[in-house]
Amino acid sequence: MAHTHNHQDENLKVAFFLNFGFAIIELVGGYLTNSIAIIADSLHDLGDSITLAISWRFEKLSHKEGDGKYSYGYRRFSLLSALIGAMVLIVGTVFIGLEAVQRVLRPEPVDARGMFFLSFLGIAANGFAAYRAGKGKNLNSQIIYWHLLEDALGWGAVMIVSVVLFFRDIYILDPLLSIVVSVFILFNVIKNLFKTINLFLQGVPDSIQIDKIEARVQTDENVEGVHHTHIWSLDGEHHVLTTHIVLSESSKKEDIRRIKDLVRGISEEFNISHSTIEFEYKDEDCSMNHSHEEVSVV
Repeated sequence: MAHTHNHQDENLKVAFFLNFGFAIIELVGGYLTNSIAIIADSLHDLGDSITLAISWRFEKLSHKEGDGKYSYGYRRFSLLSALIGAMVLIVGTVFIGLEAVQRVLRPEPVDARGMFFLSFLGIAANGFAAYRAGKGKNLNSQIIYWHLLEDALGWGAVMIVSVVLFFRDIYILDPLLSIVVSVFILFNVIKNLFKTINLFLQGVPDSIQIDKIEARVQTDENVEGVHHTHIWSLDGEHHVLTTHIVLSESSKKEDIRRIKDLVRGISEEFNISHSTIEFEYKDEDCSMNHSHEEVSVV
């Protein structure tokens, strides 16, 4: 597990230095070619670099084990990084879009050759950074991956526009491209932001349906009911489950062990890293102000 964590940290480190270095080249190149699309993307890449730096730091922190301060561990710092990154990118993308609208109203000449050259570098740098960041499995890594992949696709669009400008002086294509890329990025970032907020608010992960898990538990002959089932996620990858299981009056110790093994198997299937089971009998009051006979943590 430690090797996987170190590898993921290294991927984010490589992605950060690639993205930041290219953003500087891009900013200078955008100024020299007078391309608002390239300047806009350089600001977007600088925002990505901030996101990557935060992600790199928080990803390392998220690997710490639980302690007296954070009993479930530090995995939610990875989720916090995803939230901050999404907010930074939304602000940057809106700013870029507003600047591009001004250029649509007043198009200016751009250097098509410079755009074409930079687009090669952009596709290579962002494509490789996306490849490295995309090896991570949690929500933080997924958001970074999609941002960098969108950058690579945006550079593909810049290349196409630069080729058109070789033959026709349709300078309005440059800011129009910037607006299209900004809208596309904004749509995907907002979608990821809602997903991140849902996990922050301890919503049930999209890949899990509580009623199906309860139905699986009730397949055991000694389970008469399942209720108060709650599932939330630490970082979009590792989940937490708590549930109350109603036992039949004839249940013995070996029956309870079998039920615990059943829940453990279901937990492994759905990437649930912490499962807490509360056993009770049919006529028990399971409200918070009453004690219970047995609490078992899987």
